[in-house]
Amino acid sequence: MRIAVFCSSSPTIDDKYVALAHDLGVALGKRQWDLVSGGGHISMMGAVARGARSAGGISIGVIPQNLVDIEFADHDSHELHIVESMRERKGKIESLSDAFITLPGGPGTLEELFEIWVGRFLKFHDKPVIILDPFGLFEPLKTLLDHLEVHGFVKPGQRELLLWCTSVEEALLACANGVTLTLPS
Repeated sequence: MRIAVFCSSSPTIDDKYVALAHDLGVALGKRQWDLVSGGGHISMMGAVARGARSAGGISIGVIPQNLVDIEFADHDSHELHIVESMRERKGKIESLSDAFITLPGGPGTLEELFEIWVGRFLKFHDKPVIILDPFGLFEPLKTLLDHLEVHGFVKPGQRELLLWCTSVEEALLACANGVTLTLPS
């Protein structure tokens, strides 16, 4: 199984988030599941890949050339796909992955989450979309989605396609179960 992990590459975040990413990577490696990531070597992105490799897992990175040029790439990856754009990166990550786990992150992470979630709702794929948030960072997002649903901007059944988890084990269980939810007709 190949699991995409969307997460922060910011070097200015609390170490607890980096540790979470490393723990997720270790858990993936112990299961002998492949990690698919954005191909960077710093912060959470690097930690999840190092964690996976430390436990015997395979890490697959997908990174645009301009980020490679500024020495952002994780050259220790088992596979490093170099693409031309962020759009190409997201498409490649989607095609390589069987499920998606989103860890705490900023605008880039949220953009990846939203695109893959909308793709699931529109039936471009039927892969699990998971948010792993043990620290409650995305609680305001959950509240916003509730608010948007009340006002008709989030359609019935759409929120249920996001699986909110608070532990690594819970997130991996959701991946293993291949959660496929039925959308209303």
